[in-house]
Amino acid sequence: MKAALTSIRKELAGIFPKAEIDSLVFLIFEKMKGYSRTQFLLSTEEILSEDERIELEKMVTRLKNHEPIQYILGQTEFYGLPFYSLPGVLIPRPETEELVQWIIQENSLLQPCILDMGTGTGCIAISLQKNIEHATTLACDISPLCIETAQRNAKLNGIEISVFEYDILNNTPNITFPHLDVIVSNPPYVRESEKLLMERNVLEHEPELALFVADEKPLIFYERIADFAHLHLKSQGRLYFEINEAFGEQCVEMLQAKGFSDIIIRKDIHGKDRMIRSVVGRS
Repeated sequence: MKAALTSIRKELAGIFPKAEIDSLVFLIFEKMKGYSRTQFLLSTEEILSEDERIELEKMVTRLKNHEPIQYILGQTEFYGLPFYSLPGVLIPRPETEELVQWIIQENSLLQPCILDMGTGTGCIAISLQKNIEHATTLACDISPLCIETAQRNAKLNGIEISVFEYDILNNTPNITFPHLDVIVSNPPYVRESEKLLMERNVLEHEPELALFVADEKPLIFYERIADFAHLHLKSQGRLYFEINEAFGEQCVEMLQAKGFSDIIIRKDIHGKDRMIRSVVGRS
């Protein structure tokens, strides 16, 4: 295995920083061999089979093509839970874990009804259902692939959520929603003009539908979801967004104009404006 490790590091040198290469190497062997970090460190003298060497070469080739490791492995972790991850479905981000934590910390209801709009892998909805006792969690997306993936991830984590198709921009299909206590969304918020700032692994491999909005309408999803929230949130129900750091103040102004109160912006682990919480009605 020593020779394989040397070869991997040589192949990936210049593409990724050394620390990231070390992390990628461990993730590959964790997936391929089921190793813990300690087992990995103690197994460098092990001889790989021919099938394992072929699998390893394929993974390294995909990494050199800047394909995200989560797609290569077919899995990722979010909020301490396992998730299937596949091309066409946005990869969950650590910053979004902070949004989930905020919702969990603020919840004081015994049986909250929660809706996650634009669920993707289902990471937000599943993490909330797993960590808020007696919650009823709904999740919707426009993508059939995302709906299928979220359903698989719910089963993987041993919980039940209702996952269905819904297009917030067109309010289709016509669905009767229950009265909701919480709506949360991490909608597309990267402007088309910001594409040049994106990393290759994101730009070339992750779904544009889940990432980008037109420059002239950067808040279109937030506006539509806010209008939806007014119709379907209970009085004093809460609306949570993940946002583009460049539009925190504009989001606040939009929510104020639509009659929301108790609006708070929170920064993420990198010190960027990343989350907003607001409440339906005046407090």
